Amino acid sequence: MLVPMPGLLEGKRILVTGVLTDDSLAYAVAALAQKEGAEVVLTGAGRGLSLTRRVARHLPEPPDVLELDVTVPEHLEVVRSDLERRWGALDGVLHSIGFAPPACLGGNFLDAGWDDVKVALEISAYSLKHLAAGFRDLLRAAGTASVVGLDFDATVAWPGYDWMGVAKAALESTCRYLARDLGADRIRVNLVAAGPVKTMAAKSIPGFSAFEDAWDGRAPLGWSVTDPEPVARACVALLSDWFPATTGEMVHVDGGFHAVGV
Repeated sequence: MLVPMPGLLEGKRILVTGVLTDDSLAYAVAALAQKEGAEVVLTGAGRGLSLTRRVARHLPEPPDVLELDVTVPEHLEVVRSDLERRWGALDGVLHSIGFAPPACLGGNFLDAGWDDVKVALEISAYSLKHLAAGFRDLLRAAGTASVVGLDFDATVAWPGYDWMGVAKAALESTCRYLARDLGADRIRVNLVAAGPVKTMAAKSIPGFSAFEDAWDGRAPLGWSVTDPEPVARACVALLSDWFPATTGEMVHVDGGFHAVGV
């Protein structure tokens, strides 16, 4: 008789940020994580909190949703206390948080002021450190744990991406420093650099269609802007125990676009 194989995340306790709609990359990760055996809790913030609570009901096993605005330190304390009572330890965190004011996007790079830029940097980059440090004790209590962040490769300048690109570069650097400082705690920190996928966040980027038009033709494996599953699979794999010696890494899931020239 065939014995069912356990899922990649069987018994894991995973916190997923950034679920706003069914087409969010974080939603795809949460759904696949549940399918692979994980117990999941979502977080939401501000006006998006009601959206997160609504879309959580669409997941295979509707999870609890906790309020977590990364610019409000008290929120992290409340979430940490909840997870400590609920689970006692945390096996993984998905960081899917990013925001830039309109002035930081759309080709006005030289005009953006510091008041807007600092918002983009705090929410899109510093928040990775905020989560990793804030949940450090819970992650360490799991014995071995994983923090995975969603990224858009910032090694080049993109049309219209402007200060969000700078924020993503800061995110990538933050990942490396966190990997350095949390390795002794057996906490891995990695990023998944996703190709463009039609999400609510992507639609807010002026000129996003330029990415769509160029990507599939240049990516050696091709690329679908409507299919989040390749990104979700990579995130789930990194959250699992299958990458025990990988940290500080940026894994491209973009059909190979990053590897080819014009």
